[in-house]
Amino acid sequence: MSYIKSQFHHPKLAKNKLGMTYREYEGSMSTLCAGCGHDAVGAAIVQACYELSLPAHRIAKLSGIGCSSKAPTYFLGKSHGFNTVHGRMPSVATGASMANKNLKYIGMSGDGDTASIGLGQFAHVVRRRLDMTYIVANNGVYGLTKGQTAATAEKGSKTKKGSEVLWSDIDLPTMALQLGATFVARSFSGDKEQMVPLLKAAICHEGFAFIDIISPCVTFNNHATSTRSYDYVRDHVLAGSIADFVPVRENITTEYGEGESKDIGLHDGSIIRLHKGKDGFDPSDRMGAINALHTHKEKGEILTGLLYCDPTFRDMHNILGTTETSLNSLSEKTLCPGQHVLEGINNGFR
Repeated sequence: MSYIKSQFHHPKLAKNKLGMTYREYEGSMSTLCAGCGHDAVGAAIVQACYELSLPAHRIAKLSGIGCSSKAPTYFLGKSHGFNTVHGRMPSVATGASMANKNLKYIGMSGDGDTASIGLGQFAHVVRRRLDMTYIVANNGVYGLTKGQTAATAEKGSKTKKGSEVLWSDIDLPTMALQLGATFVARSFSGDKEQMVPLLKAAICHEGFAFIDIISPCVTFNNHATSTRSYDYVRDHVLAGSIADFVPVRENITTEYGEGESKDIGLHDGSIIRLHKGKDGFDPSDRMGAINALHTHKEKGEILTGLLYCDPTFRDMHNILGTTETSLNSLSEKTLCPGQHVLEGINNGFR
């Protein structure tokens, strides 16, 4: 079987403001299982970056280990990429951001890479508010190692072989909210209309943006007793808020049915336009978002949409007061000013 993607395309494909087509944001042909939700997540990322007219060379994609961490190979093929050690993507992303703050960082991880071996790193990258979009393709199972249950699998759900999950699950959106993430959302890989606006808003958000995407594993976790199967998620998903992304300087009007609408401005002038759900869910209330997640979980429902957004908070570079010039652009003279400067610094500590 050949995995070489055809270079032929229609000569009149639509182009964005950079003159690039959707195809130019794609990557290699996927070798994931047919129907894998991760491919849908990758397609949504491609659509979001294409619609935002982001220069491919200004995007850096990072991942760890697992099926989800293989997925960046299949999108943004012309962007920078780094596949790290299992669970260590956040520290590599932090180092890269400190060296070059002017890139858009997109991290792709999974339930094992984030909620198990990488849990400590995830906790600290959230609390430090690194300016990045952190995506977890969450299927509740370790597909790459043939079907063990993940730390995000709900207690009482059953594996494909019939074993019951005995332990309480780790709810990553709740954890992100508790640790101080300034943008938290959840979506479903089968809902592209919801995913794309959320991804566009997350990428434009200045600060740590976290999106938990339920992405069913068609091979090991798509059976009747799973709470991560396509059928279960479709039957239990509930949109807490409907979001549209309004790009900066572009006049877009959106009509909703009954209910209240709310605009949240981002640092670059873009707007997230929200329509509240029937229960009056407010994505500007951090504790309200935590309570809503817990309430709907107790009902067996999966709350999706924009859960929380704080447009006023700044990212790690603002907190640390780092130089406006990226470190990789500084001259050797600036980085190594001489022995006399070092002696002055040392004398200041005496």
